[in-house]
Amino acid sequence: MKSVKAKPTTIRLNKYISECGIASRRNAEEYIKEGRITVNGKRIESLSVRIHPYEDIITLDGKKINRKRKIYFLLNKPKGYITSTKDEKNRKTVVDLIKTNDKIFPIGRLDYNTTGVLLLTNDGDFANFVLHPSNEIPREYIANLNNPLDEKDRQKLRVGIILDGRKSRFTDVEILSQKNFKKVRVVTGEGRNHFVKRMFQSLGYRVVELERKSFAGFSVNEIPIGAYRKLSFEEIKNAFKRYSI
Repeated sequence: MKSVKAKPTTIRLNKYISECGIASRRNAEEYIKEGRITVNGKRIESLSVRIHPYEDIITLDGKKINRKRKIYFLLNKPKGYITSTKDEKNRKTVVDLIKTNDKIFPIGRLDYNTTGVLLLTNDGDFANFVLHPSNEIPREYIANLNNPLDEKDRQKLRVGIILDGRKSRFTDVEILSQKNFKKVRVVTGEGRNHFVKRMFQSLGYRVVELERKSFAGFSVNEIPIGAYRKLSFEEIKNAFKRYSI
């Protein structure tokens, strides 16, 4: 049976107040019971109320309260960087590429020499939503293989093969060049470590180069390698809406 999809688009009101740095969750509950909290202009006295932190307006004693500032970056990851916040071997990390005073972390991983789309944030809810396996957030890759991809193997990758003891597949497999059958575009909702490389490896192919072209609807087509841009609040909200059920 398929697991229920994670929906971090709403949270408990007391949790939101706590995350705004206004009070502990217990004290936030007291504020709610005392009728000091409103949601979109309506006074709230129930502790079971859930709110949308990206849309609803919350006030305490008539003053709007805001969650701690969430930031989001879209990086075109270059080769030679570790997808981590720090490294034991003092190698360069993707966080080193972004100028910010906020503590951020990468959403998911890209291998040391894999390039392309990488999202970084300080928003755990958004990261969990994007990475939750049941949400099957699409990832698009361009893979350069050591040998031309055989048509039968292309079909196997579409239909599914056994990997890690379970059926695994690409939702799309496209050979990009009729002259060079080594370059392949694949799309998957999987986020397992080295998934693309291991899928090809299981059929006897080696991925020489790998680039992630898009992830959760975000692409780096207009961002130079090694560069990044901030994502707007509206873009993040649209991503939630696009992949929520």
